[in-house]
Amino acid sequence: MHKVEICGVDTSGLPKLTAKENEELMLKIKAGDKKAREKFIVGNMRLVLSLMKRFRAKAASQDDVFQAGCVGLIKAIDHFDVTVGVKFSTYAVPMILGEIKRYLRDGNSLRVSRSIRDTAYQVLKARERIESRDEEATIARIAQEMEVAEREVVYALDAISDPVSLYEPVYNKAGDTLLLMDQLCDKKNTDELWTEKVALGEAMGRLAEREKRILYLRYFQGKTQTEISEEIGISQAQVSRLEKTALNTIKLNIS
Repeated sequence: MHKVEICGVDTSGLPKLTAKENEELMLKIKAGDKKAREKFIVGNMRLVLSLMKRFRAKAASQDDVFQAGCVGLIKAIDHFDVTVGVKFSTYAVPMILGEIKRYLRDGNSLRVSRSIRDTAYQVLKARERIESRDEEATIARIAQEMEVAEREVVYALDAISDPVSLYEPVYNKAGDTLLLMDQLCDKKNTDELWTEKVALGEAMGRLAEREKRILYLRYFQGKTQTEISEEIGISQAQVSRLEKTALNTIKLNIS
């Protein structure tokens, strides 16, 4: 929490406003003075910084938490009623805290239910017991210890695992960084397969509409030639001939 610059703001140079200055600026804000509003926001950013300290233990970006707090500050400014006779800081603190808490809650990529968290806790305790007996704490052994299915153990552990960024460095030597993303590959969608799909699409585009429809019904909907003949109103022999012609056309264009 000792970061000086947050979101491009030099927090060490933030101005301090007196209670009287705050009151005067707030009256100007309610009268529509935009410059007064900007000055008021900057002058009260120290309030956001002080409240951020309550969330020191949370694994979140200080910049993001600060932005969430500033959103709460701006909402408080927009909704503050000068006629109530309450100090602005008294009104703003709950709104700033609320925005920060909302960000920390909604910012999680995974929401884990209470029951799954309880199961995960039991899994960790079971693993600890097994390892204390100098035994290997495999998934099967933990499931046996807990008398549950193996899939429940796997699901619970996956649910409480922290997500890892694809841009997480896994190796760094002499300035040459290898990211996690660099080690991933898609065996189903290789460059060769992608090229084949493009060529197939171009070949299909050269077919007549009736031939396209026959291939679609035959290979995408799994219909028989007899069913296709009834649907489009031609004989089964014509369907067979058009299908073969279309397939030969595609093969010639791809090759």
